[in-house]
Amino acid sequence: MRLWIVMLVGVALVLGGCKTEQTESKEVSVETLQQRVSYSVGLDVARNFKENEFELDTDLILQGIKDAQNGAQPRMSEEQIASTMEEFQQHMMEQYQQRMARQSTENATKEADFLAENGKKEGVVTLDSGLQYKVVEAGSGASPTAENTVRVDYRGTLLDGTEFDSSYKRGEPAEFQVNRVIPGWTEALQLMKEGATWELYIPAKLAYGERGMGQVIAPNSMLIFEVKFHSIVDGEEAPAAATE
Repeated sequence: MRLWIVMLVGVALVLGGCKTEQTESKEVSVETLQQRVSYSVGLDVARNFKENEFELDTDLILQGIKDAQNGAQPRMSEEQIASTMEEFQQHMMEQYQQRMARQSTENATKEADFLAENGKKEGVVTLDSGLQYKVVEAGSGASPTAENTVRVDYRGTLLDGTEFDSSYKRGEPAEFQVNRVIPGWTEALQLMKEGATWELYIPAKLAYGERGMGQVIAPNSMLIFEVKFHSIVDGEEAPAAATE
C-alpha cells in the first residue's frame, strides 16, 4: 500500500517540478495544514526514492498524466500495468535484500575487527561463546539463575555509538526473566552479582543475528550494553530492546 502511495505522490512531485523555474525564487511557507502536509509528503517521497535507488523517467510520467487527463488511449493495457507494477515491487524487494546482505557483511567485518582489538584491552574478558565483558563494579550479592527475574538499569548502543535503548531515559529500571532476553544477556547476567555494573560487548550471534530488529538494529549488528544489576526480584516483563 505504501508503495502505491509513494508512486502517486511521486507523480505530483514531478508535476510540481515542471514549475521549478517559476517557483524556485519564491519564499516557501509551511504555516497552514495544507502547506505542512505538502512539504512533509514531498520530503518523505524524495527520501523514499533516494533510499531505494530507483530513478523514474519524468517524461513518461508526464505523458501518462496527460493521457489520463485527456482521455487518450493508454499506451499500456491494464494487464500490462498490473504486471509491470508487480515486477517493480519484486525488483524493489530484491534491491532491499541486496542492501541488507551488503550491510550484514559489513557489520560482520566491523564486529570481528572490534572484538579482536577490544579483547586485548585491560580488564576485558572474552568467554568461549564470544561474549566480552568488563567489570566496572563487582557487586557482592547473589547471582541469578536463568529462571530468576532481575531488576536492572541499562543503556544499549551500536558500534557507532548510536543509543537504541535505555532504561535511564524511561526513568525506571527494567524487570525481566533472565532466560527471556537475548543470549548475550542471559549468559552475562548469571555471572553477575547483585550490585554489579558491567559493560557487555555482545556479538550479533548472541543478539539479533542476521535478522536484526526492525529499523533500529541492522542485520549482524553487535551491541554494547552498560548494565547495572540491582537485585533479584519477582516479575517477568522484559525490555523491548533486550528481548529475543
